[in-house]
Amino acid sequence: MNILIVSQYFWPENFRINDLVRGLVTRGHRITVLTGQPNYPSGRLFENYGWNHPREQTFAGARVLRVPLVPRRDGGHLRLILNYLSFMFAASWGVFTRLNSRDRFDAIFVFEPSPVTVGVPAALARWRFKAPILFWVLDLWPESLSATGAISSPWILSLVDRGVRWIYAQCARILVQSRAFTPNIEKLGVPRERINYFPNWTESEYEGAGIDLDITNAAGLESEHSDEASLRIVYAGNIGVAQDFPTIIGAAEIVAKLLPRVRWIVAGDGRMGSWVRDEVARRGLNEQFKFLGQRPSVEMPELFSTADALLVTLRPAPIFAQTIPGKVQSYLAAGKPILAMLDGEGSRVIDESGGGLTCMAGDAPAMAQIVARLAAMSGLERQAMGEKGRDYAYREFGREMLFDRLESWLIKVVEECRNKE
Repeated sequence: MNILIVSQYFWPENFRINDLVRGLVTRGHRITVLTGQPNYPSGRLFENYGWNHPREQTFAGARVLRVPLVPRRDGGHLRLILNYLSFMFAASWGVFTRLNSRDRFDAIFVFEPSPVTVGVPAALARWRFKAPILFWVLDLWPESLSATGAISSPWILSLVDRGVRWIYAQCARILVQSRAFTPNIEKLGVPRERINYFPNWTESEYEGAGIDLDITNAAGLESEHSDEASLRIVYAGNIGVAQDFPTIIGAAEIVAKLLPRVRWIVAGDGRMGSWVRDEVARRGLNEQFKFLGQRPSVEMPELFSTADALLVTLRPAPIFAQTIPGKVQSYLAAGKPILAMLDGEGSRVIDESGGGLTCMAGDAPAMAQIVARLAAMSGLERQAMGEKGRDYAYREFGREMLFDRLESWLIKVVEECRNKE
């Protein structure tokens, strides 16, 4: 099939859409990606990228077409809205100026971790190429806007709600990363038979990542930190509002009084990165934390192998209780115990797997307690916990199994579309 992928984020930014493109190309599909200039999570354009250059690249055999956008930077919600809207307008224009009418796309796949406005250029592509849309929802709008405090105005949220309804109405299938998303999608007028469960998958590079490696040679971690650490807790990913770093720091402050040799290793960056580093210093926790900055995804398996536990958190909010953070599948596949400060679906998955310890979102004392529980376990107990998680990951979130499922949906919606012609 000839498939158009519309995504505001793409390589060299670190998102699962990169791996999906690789997988679809490997399966013999012709892939074109319409995307923006990379600037996530730092908010600054990556080196060798500019306002509108490069315009075209190749990735894993896929054609990548880039359009300009306003970088996120650190300008607060207004700058973020400009980032979202600039891609929406530029990509919409790109549907008519960057894509060739002779391409004759069979299907359009939309990757939507946020914003939902990525659906506008996809809808225009649907109109131009008469191709069905599969829209992968990883973040619910408008719920996430109010949960993160980005928008509080009822009339603006109502306007966004109407926009989301229109976007979903253009789609042949809505794919949801969590089953708990389904009622929210139905409330926006999508029949249940058009909603499919498509969770994040276990990436192939994590196979064997649970084995222990020499920490002095892994991902830049220094020997003096590893030698003195009684427990190495690794967090990888975005440092933003949703991840609730104020509570993480509060838990670390409690732990430091009881277990001063616990180390918190943070690989990532984001809009709250500077605040987090300053707050750690202000509270006198520099010995407890090590910040590695943004690291390429290829380093994550090695970094995870140095950990005693992997940390995942989301702030307390109904929308986040319905979400399974994308890193959960990677953490499970790494074969290391997970420490989770989550509500709802994310917590349920980890509890069901037996691969970690959980507590309620936003509860720093409870987070400190599960850290202490893990620290009291023997190495064999932690290993057994990690192995349970890895077994569950490959049973429930196997990459090839989920790619087979997606491929079958693509074939079905293309056939349905052609039968209507």
